[in-house]
Amino acid sequence: MPGQEGSSSQRAPPYKVTKRGEQEQSKVDSGTELDQDEALPRYGSMLSGQIKVLKKELDRISSLPNDVTEMILSRLPLREAVRTSVLSSKWRYKSAMLQDLKFNEYVWRRSQNRYDDQIQTTFVNMVDHVLLLHIGPIRKFELFADDLATRDIDRWLTHLSRNSIKELSNLHKVWLKPPSTFKGFRSLKSLQLVGITMAQHVFENLTCCTPLLERLILRHCYGVTTLNIDAPNLKFLDISGVFDVVNPKSTLNLTDASIGVTIYSPVSRVPVSWVPSSSSNLLKIFYHLPHIRRFAIKSHFLKYLSLGAFPEKLPKPCEYLNVLSIDICFDDPDAILTALCILRSSPALQELEIFMDGRKKLTSSPTVVEEQKSSCLDVSYNCTLSQLRLVKITEISGVKAELDFIRFLLLSSPVLERMTVTPHKFPKPVYVERFSKLVKELLQFKRESKHAEIILLDP
Repeated sequence: MPGQEGSSSQRAPPYKVTKRGEQEQSKVDSGTELDQDEALPRYGSMLSGQIKVLKKELDRISSLPNDVTEMILSRLPLREAVRTSVLSSKWRYKSAMLQDLKFNEYVWRRSQNRYDDQIQTTFVNMVDHVLLLHIGPIRKFELFADDLATRDIDRWLTHLSRNSIKELSNLHKVWLKPPSTFKGFRSLKSLQLVGITMAQHVFENLTCCTPLLERLILRHCYGVTTLNIDAPNLKFLDISGVFDVVNPKSTLNLTDASIGVTIYSPVSRVPVSWVPSSSSNLLKIFYHLPHIRRFAIKSHFLKYLSLGAFPEKLPKPCEYLNVLSIDICFDDPDAILTALCILRSSPALQELEIFMDGRKKLTSSPTVVEEQKSSCLDVSYNCTLSQLRLVKITEISGVKAELDFIRFLLLSSPVLERMTVTPHKFPKPVYVERFSKLVKELLQFKRESKHAEIILLDP
């Protein structure tokens, strides 16, 4: 019937004369579901395309230069870096060839979500496993861990000493006791030890048997009382802790140093071991620092330097010293005179940082030499700092000795550009009074440099 024919023509599918892909798209556009026979080839084709894209991306990563892939892996936790070995045959040994190895027990505990005693055993096993399977040289070895067994540390150090390691750092809270067969690190250039315990002879053997050492960081270590540093290639030194004697006996190439010595005693008294038998500590230290460029004198080290007799100037000036940082107790005239002696002997000094140490000064039995030094305080400010441009003073409380020192710096620095002063933070009523008084005092000081500005910061 005509009506039926018309109805049949209206029900004719819109894709009757189209190609297969166009039929499927027409079905999608019209909301019609694809049947299984039609869907599988379509989505199988899509999945195959995605796999090809992934392989292409993976091949692109695999084709990166070795130094780039090593940089990528070095920024991953070691556990994740090792897992990349399953990506492809090209990546199988990349993690085993990493030159920088960083082991962190705290990160390991979090990754395992365990904090019991047994987790340390698995951490030690992991380090052993990585070192055993490692291929090629090890450039850097970092270890963050607490209270590891001496036998484990000895085993790793012996392994590293045979591997031409260049940098060893962050050995922390361990007992360092290498075996008798340990012959030092012949290729090591950087060594960092923090909070470890070791015997005096271990430290001395470690430094003298590391002939290429250029960088040494030693902080709060126990067992080392006499700090004999025999490192002819040393360029950077950062030490802090309790020491009886500081003796950089072979450090002629040292250019950057920070030295801080402290005392652990309820009585603020100079240790007898600090007092030199002859000459002075100042002369002994600076004799071995002819090329020093940056020097930070921290904690009680200035007091250590002040012990013994010394001239108004050092016999040989510090020709290269251009950045100096000093912690000064202005309740101690001898410390002030020692600082002035260093300033007079530094013709190239450009930047000076002074930390006003508010701790009670260390006392000692008076000697003839110390009495003579103390009595010449008023006539010791004769000095010209011809290259000094920047001065930073921190924790000033406004006492007369501090203000006298600031006045001296302003009058002795013809090219000074900026002096930044940060006061000590007293309780509010006292602070307001002292701050306003300090401002008035500083504004009245004369300045040798016409371009010098004084910036007073609010603590």
